[in-house]
Amino acid sequence: MSIRDRYAPSPTGLQHVGGIRTALFNYLFARSRGGAFVLRLEDTDRTRFDENFVQNLYDTFDWLGIHWDEGPDIGGAFAPYVQSERTESYKKHAGELLDAGRAYRCFCTPERIEKVRKEREAARSSETGYDRLCRQIPKEEAERRAQSGETHTVRLKIPLGETTRFHDRLLGDIEWKNDDVNPDPVLLKSDGFPTYHLANVVDDRSMKITHVLRAQEWLASTPLHVIMYNAFGWEPPEFCHLPMVMGQDGKKLSKRHGATSIDEFRKQGYLPEALINYVALLGASYEDGRDIYSVKELESLFSPDKINKAPAIFDYKKLEWFNGQYIRTKTDAELAELCIGYAAEAGLFGTPGDEPAKEQRELFTAAMPLIRERLTFLHEAAEKITYLFREPELPAPEEFIPKKSDRAQTVKLLRLGAELIRPLALTPDDAAAETMVKEHAEKNAVKLGDLMMPLRVAVTGSRVSPPLFGSVRLLGPERSATRLERALVLLEG
Repeated sequence: MSIRDRYAPSPTGLQHVGGIRTALFNYLFARSRGGAFVLRLEDTDRTRFDENFVQNLYDTFDWLGIHWDEGPDIGGAFAPYVQSERTESYKKHAGELLDAGRAYRCFCTPERIEKVRKEREAARSSETGYDRLCRQIPKEEAERRAQSGETHTVRLKIPLGETTRFHDRLLGDIEWKNDDVNPDPVLLKSDGFPTYHLANVVDDRSMKITHVLRAQEWLASTPLHVIMYNAFGWEPPEFCHLPMVMGQDGKKLSKRHGATSIDEFRKQGYLPEALINYVALLGASYEDGRDIYSVKELESLFSPDKINKAPAIFDYKKLEWFNGQYIRTKTDAELAELCIGYAAEAGLFGTPGDEPAKEQRELFTAAMPLIRERLTFLHEAAEKITYLFREPELPAPEEFIPKKSDRAQTVKLLRLGAELIRPLALTPDDAAAETMVKEHAEKNAVKLGDLMMPLRVAVTGSRVSPPLFGSVRLLGPERSATRLERALVLLEG
């Protein structure tokens, strides 16, 4: 069998972790079997539809580097791939169910349906959903009323007193009493637009979808879909309902846990490779003792048999670890290119948004080895190396003073540092610089740490900074020496 699966989002919001996980699993499954991955836009909810959300979908997957084989933007053998462009097909199929007696026309107004609901509430009735009033209308009468222009919907006839059975690749054999299915749901709305359920089933059949991998929150809709497949006389696709993505508190992942939209992760400085790698592990396993996978490796290793039944827990700290790991794989030029936009927005090169001059870009790239091991997010680069681009503010005098030392001794330490600073800036590597500083400390009978600390604060403006020797080399002998002189003036007061 040639595998065909799909990602079918509703463009009513930004792309988020749960949706991306569904898309990624479908993509990986299709790639692992040499099949086709399809994008379909289910835009039947016209009240919440927004073209900006469609653009967000395209931008998100372009950033992630995940591409479909067929879709609205590239076409395919089963175009169009936008449900609002397929309304005639849904009307045709709804008509087929009407002709076969598997569906009926409903003339109940929203006011009547609301009245029934309130009466049930007042009577504390256990009955929910539509009361099937119009199911009893003779077919000829219903056709006559429809022909006269009376507003109506088309509802599916749920077979009463029966049980619907289907197999789920992950959950096994499932049985669902029809009495527990939404009573005779609407297939075609009064405006001629289909409901999600009709469009979903018709499109999956029309596009020859063989496998449906979707979140377990859709499991309750599956009996209805299977009933619809049976009503048409069609064979359903194979279903696989993916485990939910939960927060650390065991509740469905939402904004209260932190970022959920891919836009938020992108703005925070996550790499697409890190996000894909981590999301691919949400509810699935590949090889024991291994965490890092390229997309190509995931494509070859993925199988629905490796999906877990238990809910997946989204761990932000673990995702941060993944991001740091991928940052460390980048070359200096690659990392600089990834970080430089964030740095420009932060105003590192002038006012916020200013692009770097040639010399600034070169300095920024040269600084990447100093901070690569210290970055968790791309946006952190600017803050960590600001001292290379502008003079840092002098901290309070006590910040310069090592433990068990005093101000006068610290002045002596800085003067010893001043003897070293120009040669250090011209020393080509850290090993030679470290040897030089150690020998100077021993010669003057001071501790190496005591000598280094005030020197670091003078050069970078902070006790905690990227490596000192590399910083001094990038600043050069004159700028480095000037900073020591500023610190001495402060401490000598």
